Amino acid sequence: MNFLKPESVYKLDNIRNELVQMEDFIIFQLIKRSEYPISSVLYSSDEKVRPQLPDEEFKGSFMDYMHRELEILQSKLRRFDSPDEKPFFPEDIQPSLLEKIQYPKLLANKHKINYNSKIRDLYVNKLLDLIADQTPDTEYINQQLGSITVIDIELLQNLSRRIHFGLFVAESKFRSDVEKFTELIKNKDYDGIYDAITNNAVEEKILKRLEEKGDSYIYKSFKNKKITSKYLVTIYKEFIIPMTKEVEVEYLMNRLKDDIDVTGMCPLE
Repeated sequence: MNFLKPESVYKLDNIRNELVQMEDFIIFQLIKRSEYPISSVLYSSDEKVRPQLPDEEFKGSFMDYMHRELEILQSKLRRFDSPDEKPFFPEDIQPSLLEKIQYPKLLANKHKINYNSKIRDLYVNKLLDLIADQTPDTEYINQQLGSITVIDIELLQNLSRRIHFGLFVAESKFRSDVEKFTELIKNKDYDGIYDAITNNAVEEKILKRLEEKGDSYIYKSFKNKKITSKYLVTIYKEFIIPMTKEVEVEYLMNRLKDDIDVTGMCPLE
């Protein structure tokens, strides 16, 4: 998908293809994360528990600190200039050292919707229990802290991109039936919007595909790990899809507050 060409962005087929590619990344990363145990020291903001940090005033966890430092670097390389990227630490983002790319305005209220704090809490408090085991072997955990931190941050960033891609889904659906969605939005009909964006057949297709991919990938390489295709389906069905739809509904509820050209920018096909 080329964000410099709006005509490619709003086509649902293009969006779905992009989501399928993200799906593969997320599946492999979830499987990879299952190789390592849960390490509570990485997620604790308690200075007596977390590994020592060079910034004594930082109030978050070790993972949060490393994630922030990575985003500071990535922001200097234009990562968060891209319309499909949302930082977890927006207040710390730095100006890019590279020439700014002039993207067209693709979304309304682009910078007002950021679910990353929810995604982080969801990951630490719920998803990890589905894919990783606890272990009393503190020596092994300490040896793996770097690897665990790297895969945790990669997973969080990919989950964020997948969930926030709901913004493009929502805009595409709005453009497909402007009159219907405008009426629902003006009536503040949350349930009506939720029903309008829901396609049960597509969701079932996604879950079926996840189960098949999980059976294949896990059987070949990770048979003895906690992660199973059932858990992959659960993660999407109970967490990723609902939060994506939450993003879509919030976007659409506020869609008319910051209008962008619907008829002239690009056709829907």
